Amino acid sequence: MWSITLNHMVDMTASALDRVFRALASEPRREILRRAAQQPCTVTQLAEHFDMTLAAVSKHIRVLEEANLLSPTHEGRLHWCRLNPQTLDPARSSIEALRGFWNERLDALEQFLVGDRSVVVRHTSRRRPGRR
Repeated sequence: MWSITLNHMVDMTASALDRVFRALASEPRREILRRAAQQPCTVTQLAEHFDMTLAAVSKHIRVLEEANLLSPTHEGRLHWCRLNPQTLDPARSSIEALRGFWNERLDALEQFLVGDRSVVVRHTSRRRPGRR
């Protein structure tokens, strides 16, 4: 298994990064993160904003905790959720690397399409051996 070191000296394995992206793939989980980013919330407070059972919200929270996107704190019977924003840094870096890759490819395609079209004609006019 490989690992990557990115901003803030975060060392994250590929499976940890996969857990982050899996957690972010769900709109309810992204909404939970948005709410936890504003202020720490209890599970009950978070559940009030969703049309689902407390158990369903708890499962979403568990996925976010397993991805280390939320930090749980227990005070008596209250289960508080706090955002771990630094966990998003490797995901952001991964997306930025992909964005750079595709921007380069699309820029090259644009230059090709705007540039010298005789190259296209020259290549398309050649026939493959055995074809008419």
